[in-house]
Amino acid sequence: MDKNQGMTALPTVLVVDDEKQNRDLLTELLHEDCRVILAKNGNQALERAREQQPDLILLDVLMPDMSGHEVIQTLKNDDATRHIPVIFISALDAPADEERGLDLGAVDYIAKPFHPSIVRKRVRNHLLSVHHRHLLENLAMIDSLTEIANRRRYAEVLESEWRRCARNAAPLSLAIVDVDHFKAYNDHLGHAAGDRVLRRIAQAMNGLLRRPGDLVARYGGEEFAVLLPETDADSGYQIGNELRQQIEALAIAHPASPVAPVITVSLGGMTIVPAGGDVDPRLFSGADAALYAAKAEGRNRAFWRLGD
Repeated sequence: MDKNQGMTALPTVLVVDDEKQNRDLLTELLHEDCRVILAKNGNQALERAREQQPDLILLDVLMPDMSGHEVIQTLKNDDATRHIPVIFISALDAPADEERGLDLGAVDYIAKPFHPSIVRKRVRNHLLSVHHRHLLENLAMIDSLTEIANRRRYAEVLESEWRRCARNAAPLSLAIVDVDHFKAYNDHLGHAAGDRVLRRIAQAMNGLLRRPGDLVARYGGEEFAVLLPETDADSGYQIGNELRQQIEALAIAHPASPVAPVITVSLGGMTIVPAGGDVDPRLFSGADAALYAAKAEGRNRAFWRLGD
């Protein structure tokens, strides 16, 4: 299941069993509902779980070298895999065995020999739960008004991109975008009209940025943050100015603006080559200072700063 696209792609299930016959049977059972990947021992299971990030793991308990119990303990101790739900499939069918499996973090326990239709239905139910969880996680990262990333998502991506750019000694650029005289617009035309303007601006900026790593987020009120990884100051300024021009070109009437007869924005940007694991607050403060300068110079313009 693609975490961002819902059910448009088949979910992935990792089947872990040292018996080829069981792997083949489970593959035959599940291949219409999901993409099945296989592992025949615990080490393979851990490797594939980290690399493939499956939506669900079907895990045998009795395996040589590393038992299913050891595998799930390792999975749950790793931040990269602890979130992946695990169903134990085991010949150990005593209540104490099932209780131990659930105590270790399994979401379900199926005894061997299993009934094929029951396995299929249980897998479908758990994949549906995973799908719903992903939807809720995505919703928590989306601004309900503009339907773009919210401030929480911005903070999460900023931390991740800061570390990535630090590893690669690559520049990271941030732009802060503010709608010019937006309070006057709301006072003159009403908050419902203001909400429509924010949605149009958000979608216009989102549509202009095409690189997978770029992010537009609503930071708060009429303010937006634009994160541009691996983008130097010259490129950042060019992109920022294109965003400003794109919004002005929407030609949304603003009869109360002293700047222009249409909605405009002011933009301030900052570029830093990250160092260390923690985000330097100068990235935001520098962009905010550049935004202040853009406003002081008359608004409807972009200013950019370069960090040390």
